Amino acid sequence: MNKDLFLEELNKINIKLTTKQIEQLDKYCDLLLEYNKHTNLTAIKEKELVYLKHFYDSLTINKYIKENDNVLDIGTGAGFPGMVLAIVRPDITITLLDSNNKKIKFLEYLKNKLNITNVTLIHDRAEKFAHENLEKFDVVTSRAVARLRILLELSIPVLKVNGLFIGMKANLDEELEESIITIEILNSEILKREIFKLPIENSNRENILIIKNNHCNSEYPREYDKIIKKPLVKKC
Repeated sequence: MNKDLFLEELNKINIKLTTKQIEQLDKYCDLLLEYNKHTNLTAIKEKELVYLKHFYDSLTINKYIKENDNVLDIGTGAGFPGMVLAIVRPDITITLLDSNNKKIKFLEYLKNKLNITNVTLIHDRAEKFAHENLEKFDVVTSRAVARLRILLELSIPVLKVNGLFIGMKANLDEELEESIITIEILNSEILKREIFKLPIENSNRENILIIKNNHCNSEYPREYDKIIKKPLVKKC
C-alpha cells in the first residue's frame, strides 16, 4: 500500500488527514525503518507494508474513540496503534505503555522528532501500572499482544465505569470462548465484534469492543504469573 492508496482507503473509513499529519506519518515510517536496522522494533521492513499493516490497521479503531478521551495503549511496541492515533487525533490524550525499554526509547526519539505533545510514554509492567491507575482511562486498546482473557484482566480495571476496551486481533473465536467468564467477573460485556479484511492482501482482522458496566474487585489484576496460569473462575 503506497501513500496515495493509504489515503484513498482512509477516505473510505471517513478519515481525512491534514498535510501536517501526512508528513508526520511519512517521517514516522522513515524513522521506524531506519531505527529498525539496529534495534528490533518490527518484522516489517518495507514502507508499503508499514502503511498497510501498521498505519492503516491502527486507524481502524479511530471511529470508536471520542473527542477528549483519555486512552491507554497496552504493549504499544513501536507505537501501534497508540502513536498513530496520537498523530491523527490531537484532540485525545494517550498513554503508551510497554515493558520493553528499547521500544520506549524509540518512541521518545519519535515523539521529539515529530513534536507530538498529546502522548505520555511509560516503561512498566502492565499489571503494576494497572494497580497504580485504576479507573483512570476512557478507552484501553491493545493490538496482538496477548490472549484476550489476559488482556482483559490487565485492561478492564484501569477503565472508568462505562469505559471501552478495544482488542485488535486477527481472529478471536477461540480466545473469546475462553474469555467469557473473565468478562463476566470483571463486570463487563461484549458491545460489538467488527470483523473485516485488510485492503489489498485481504487478511483477516477483528476489533472487539467490550464495555465496563461496573467497578471491578480491587484484587484485579492479579500477579502476571497467576493471570497466565490460572484463568478466572466464578467463586461458589
